[in-house]
Amino acid sequence: MKIAILPGDGIGPEIIEQAVKVLNTLGESFEMESAPVGGAGYAAHGHPLPEATLKLAQEADAVLFGAVGDWKYDTLERSLRPEQAILGLRKNLGLFANLRPAILYPELAGASTLKPEVVSGLDILIIRELTGDIYFGQPRGVREAPDGPFKGQREGFDTMRYAEGEIRRIAHVAFQAAQKRDKRLTSVDKANVLETFQFWKDIVTDVHKEYPDVALDHMYVDNAAMQLVRAPKKFDVMVTGNMFGDILSDAAAMLTGSIGMLPSASLDANNKGLYEPSHGSAPDIAGKGVANPLATILSAAMMLRYSLGKAEQADRIENAVKKVLAQGLRTPDIYEAGTTKVGTAEMGEAVVKALG
Repeated sequence: MKIAILPGDGIGPEIIEQAVKVLNTLGESFEMESAPVGGAGYAAHGHPLPEATLKLAQEADAVLFGAVGDWKYDTLERSLRPEQAILGLRKNLGLFANLRPAILYPELAGASTLKPEVVSGLDILIIRELTGDIYFGQPRGVREAPDGPFKGQREGFDTMRYAEGEIRRIAHVAFQAAQKRDKRLTSVDKANVLETFQFWKDIVTDVHKEYPDVALDHMYVDNAAMQLVRAPKKFDVMVTGNMFGDILSDAAAMLTGSIGMLPSASLDANNKGLYEPSHGSAPDIAGKGVANPLATILSAAMMLRYSLGKAEQADRIENAVKKVLAQGLRTPDIYEAGTTKVGTAEMGEAVVKALG
């Protein structure tokens, strides 16, 4: 089994190093090959997604991805900025289904910004459509406004669009995920304002006919955002579009105590996937050895489960993380009085030890 290792920028190399150590401890014969991506790709080859990196990702059975982005590249034209690497990988690999579990470990109830009674027992799965919506819709750009009160001035514009097939395939993923959980699905839209999301709502409602055992409800995105911080445990599986999912999944991350605890999987139609922590590259703390590697380690566990057919090994990693948290070890983002503060490498080594 071949795994493409793409560390990226900022804290990416630090957290990926810990995940690789964990994978190497499992006793499996993984072939792992690394390549530069993001700002590192631009620095090495003049492009955030070099041809050799894309080729490696296409040939691998799965991709383990760190994070991309650095302030020093903000002045580059948009097509050369580090963030274009992840968009390019999603598009070229056909990664349309983003799975982001938001689980609150009992030991971290005090680290959440919400009251323990509100978040204790939290277990949500957010499914985000990943290759459509306003992030990829055409036309887009900056032009001279053709009409309106600011006619003749420059205006920026993007296009929100979804094809029926795009909505149907992500709806099937969501309904099937709900069948394996509590059989409840919330579809998040903005059908009261946007034609695109009235269409979304209609198609999801139609797909629901094939899953009568799943209870479906629809919720406007503004209400969904409010309910996530008011009564998050009312949700089981949520499905939504690219932009709304981007925002809501990061909000849900903080319910778990830290975005440093949130893994993710981005899958194609055959469950080949790219696995990455939900947080960014955090260049302000890069090299300080304080980043939380657990989201990346848990992303590696998702990789084993969804793409590599190693559910037992995935369980081993997830149980090792639980053991480490039960021992009271905490990186600074989840630290609270009475626990032991550790760094990136120490947390990785603790998970390795717990696997033994």
